[in-house]
Amino acid sequence: MSSTTYFCTIARERHSVKQYDSSHELSKQEIEELLEIASCAPSAWNLQHWKYISIHDQYAKEKLLPIAYGQQQIVEASVVVAILGDLEANLNAVDVFESDVEAGLMTEDIKSSLISQINAAYSDIPAYAREEAIKNASLAAMQLMLAAKAKGLDSCPMGGFNVDTFMEAFSVPGRYIPIMLIAIGKAAGPSRPTSRIPVDKKIVWNGF
Repeated sequence: MSSTTYFCTIARERHSVKQYDSSHELSKQEIEELLEIASCAPSAWNLQHWKYISIHDQYAKEKLLPIAYGQQQIVEASVVVAILGDLEANLNAVDVFESDVEAGLMTEDIKSSLISQINAAYSDIPAYAREEAIKNASLAAMQLMLAAKAKGLDSCPMGGFNVDTFMEAFSVPGRYIPIMLIAIGKAAGPSRPTSRIPVDKKIVWNGF
């Protein structure tokens, strides 16, 4: 199977699974590998607006269960990854661009210019930081689910949880906003079949 065919198969076969084999475990190394792949996702200015909380221990899953309104996949999945968006991703710029300067991919002048542009965007546009945090962290979230499927695992993105209670229970600093939870593990039951609106009804060619 060609790499193109393989990827298309993975993308088409990824479905949201809500029943997991609770006996299946993932090591920290396996979780780190999934999150490393997720972190290869693109981001504006390469600021990498994501942070992850790996909810791996059973105690932590049990704490999360009522916050996620009793959704059983929370405690049955091998891990639940909380995807957080970084409201202060502009602070990442120095580290990101310094490595480019050291590698000879960028001059100090360009680095300084880019950092000025980024800081201006973050200071001048009130909603910018939140919009960018949600947009870019969501790219990493989708990449995480595809990575899980490629490794023979299943996943389920969840937006149904109490954000304020989650932040308090897991001591999330104000710099970050929870975007979604993603349960990952071995399916113990099939996903619910879903249909898709034909793509020709979703495409507008060259403008409305």
